[in-house]
Amino acid sequence: MPARIPSWAWVSGLTAGAVAVVAVLAVQAAQGPRPTAPAGHSRPAPAPSASASALPSPSATPEPPAPPAVPADSGTGRRIVYALGQKRVWLVDESDKPIRTFPVWPGTVAPDPDSYAISQRVPATTGSDGVEIENILYFAGKSGVFIAFSNAVDGSSPPPAASGVKTGGIRVSKDDGAALWTFGEKGTRVVVVP
Repeated sequence: MPARIPSWAWVSGLTAGAVAVVAVLAVQAAQGPRPTAPAGHSRPAPAPSASASALPSPSATPEPPAPPAVPADSGTGRRIVYALGQKRVWLVDESDKPIRTFPVWPGTVAPDPDSYAISQRVPATTGSDGVEIENILYFAGKSGVFIAFSNAVDGSSPPPAASGVKTGGIRVSKDDGAALWTFGEKGTRVVVVP
């Protein structure tokens, strides 16, 4: 009959074996991961990545460009400034601070550089190009054509003028038209610069 192993020896042997396995696994973990590719077929090391501080924050957005400055030769005080070459308007308050600027779509007849005043305000009508317009501010005339700021009722920009048609409407967007209407009371100065 085979000799019996006492139970305390059996438990001691299992415990010693388990401790040995844990010790081997701990040593392997301390040495780092083992390569899985066969020898001689190593992969190139990955390129170092940029540190987190060098990357832009996902919530950071680039600063929008500053709006163009009010032309220096446009006078002082509360006024509407229209720069022919830039096709842009500025609304300037009493302290000479621009409170709004926006691009415009000029008609085929441009006013001469000079100082004018809003002479008439018309809430809505049909433009000489057949477009329903609103917020019309008349301030000049040239070659028998009245020149005014306005916006299309539907918010569209004007199509190119038909060949030979004289138009004096200086169109703006719907929001800019509302701002011009509020700012441009009768008598408000309009300074036109080249």
